[in-house]
Amino acid sequence: MPTESTQYIMRRDVGTSLYAGLLFAVLGSVAWATGQPFIFPSLGPSAFLLAFERETGRKRRYRIVASHIIGGVAGFVAHAILASGVVITMTPPAFSVEGLRLAASATLSVVATSGAMIATDTVHAPACATTLIVSLGLLSTPAQVVIISVSVVVLVEFHAGVLAGYRRLVGDKHPLYDGK
Repeated sequence: MPTESTQYIMRRDVGTSLYAGLLFAVLGSVAWATGQPFIFPSLGPSAFLLAFERETGRKRRYRIVASHIIGGVAGFVAHAILASGVVITMTPPAFSVEGLRLAASATLSVVATSGAMIATDTVHAPACATTLIVSLGLLSTPAQVVIISVSVVVLVEFHAGVLAGYRRLVGDKHPLYDGK
């Protein structure tokens, strides 16, 4: 027979998984309805972190949004300078100029994103995946970088709205919040 503690952990684990899916489904619905890339790989880790930690503080939301914007802009600049017109849709041939340009673009974008996040106290590791998505040419237009930014805002604000509604229903002392 599972203990009360084990049951709580199981509910938390299943709840976290389902909630991360809900967060991602909202953006998936927007992507489906608009035909635009409102979902991309680095949003998965961001959705998981929001679902797992369940924090809604304004500073945390700002950190997540700002870090992805930094990643998008750094990736855009790196791609524009070093790899414009090249997209990594398959592995480039060994020692190719295109491969070198993409590697240089990716490296510059990670360095710039990491440095800018540290300098601005907006560290959120999934933003390094965002910068690679952009710097490797996968979502590298100005409009796509704006969509990336809007996606992250939708993600964190939907999360904040869900948690605010949940707190109104069950109160701040619910075990999910651990007093936060």
